[in-house]
Amino acid sequence: MGKTLAEKVLSRKSQIDVYAGDIIVASVDLAFVQDTTGPLTVREFEAAGFKSPANGRKTVLFLDHATPSPNRQLSNDHILLRSFARRTGSRLFDVGEGVCHQIVAESLVKPGDVIIGADSHTVTAGGLGAFATGMGSSDVAVAFALGKTWFRVPESIRVVVSGSLQKGVYAKDIILHLIGSIGADGATYQSLEFSGDTIDTMSVSGRLTIANMAIEAGAKVGLFAADEVTHKYLIEQARGDDYQPISPDTDASYIRKITIDATKIEPTVSKPHTVDNTATAKELKGTMIQQVFIGTCTNGRLEDLAVAASILEGKKRHPETRVIIAPASKKILLQAIEAGYIQTFIEAGAAILPPGCAACLGLHQGVLGEGEACLSTANRNFKGRMGNPDAFIYLGSPATAAATAISGEITDPREVL
Repeated sequence: MGKTLAEKVLSRKSQIDVYAGDIIVASVDLAFVQDTTGPLTVREFEAAGFKSPANGRKTVLFLDHATPSPNRQLSNDHILLRSFARRTGSRLFDVGEGVCHQIVAESLVKPGDVIIGADSHTVTAGGLGAFATGMGSSDVAVAFALGKTWFRVPESIRVVVSGSLQKGVYAKDIILHLIGSIGADGATYQSLEFSGDTIDTMSVSGRLTIANMAIEAGAKVGLFAADEVTHKYLIEQARGDDYQPISPDTDASYIRKITIDATKIEPTVSKPHTVDNTATAKELKGTMIQQVFIGTCTNGRLEDLAVAASILEGKKRHPETRVIIAPASKKILLQAIEAGYIQTFIEAGAAILPPGCAACLGLHQGVLGEGEACLSTANRNFKGRMGNPDAFIYLGSPATAAATAISGEITDPREVL
């Protein structure tokens, strides 16, 4: 019997023939933490009596969620992680390098890898054909030490996306449409495996966006085949030798098939306070927005900034709508400067933040005020997510965000394109 992508990767890494429902132990190619989950991981690692990780090169610590540090407690947490990296030979990406998930995509993940992280959006790396999933800090501590972990092999849902997207519609709209259709628990502990001609021609940037939000439907992982699009991306990152093709078998068994007609998708927005509470952008016309945030591990890549800059070029933000831009990595920031996007944003009235998570989780740099509403390109809009439970978060694509920044209210980007 054929295998799904999840079954195929986990079979290779466990060195046995596995299928959905099996309990296995698999080797881990990369285990990582960030600065809000890492301190607990380090303390659990040390409390268990471990002295050094199984492989320092495969053990990575990122300072990205609260950077530069906004308070003394987080500064001390950063000291703890830097010290652990020096002492154990683990890898450290310090303040200003960017969001962990973007750096993993740029520099660390290979198709066919098994990756775990103490962060739910570790699933992002599935866009490059890796079985990547989030785990608790204590589980990651054990994986640090042993270089392996256990899994229940997930059942898989095949998502087939076909047809050409309308102008102004992007990968973010596809995944918001899907989550709105199946619900926040529609794929709990299952693998969402994406295919179809829309996916075949989609850039890695778009694939990463979709994989990133698989967890918002409860999925264990969001997976894409590693193909020539993947290969080209890895070559662009000077990692062409990391490529290997991987795809599901044609006779693989899925518990469900979902078919999406891409031609019918419109710019889509998640309304407060759940990601599956969706509507089209045009249905929300008139919803006033006090802050627009473009960035994060979902939509802070160069392609996203290019879309936003093309809309904002020569225009000004609405006087009552502030705009925050946070490139997802240092590499993206440098590319955006070279391409002129940063100048476009500044001239439009935006504030540019250093590479990192920035306003996404509400620790600093963009916390909302009482009753304010933000249109964000991030992946979550739970009550209090951006630092204030009495504020409102809407999620949309960079195009929707840029169009909204100009008008001051949620706007279908097709109106300005």
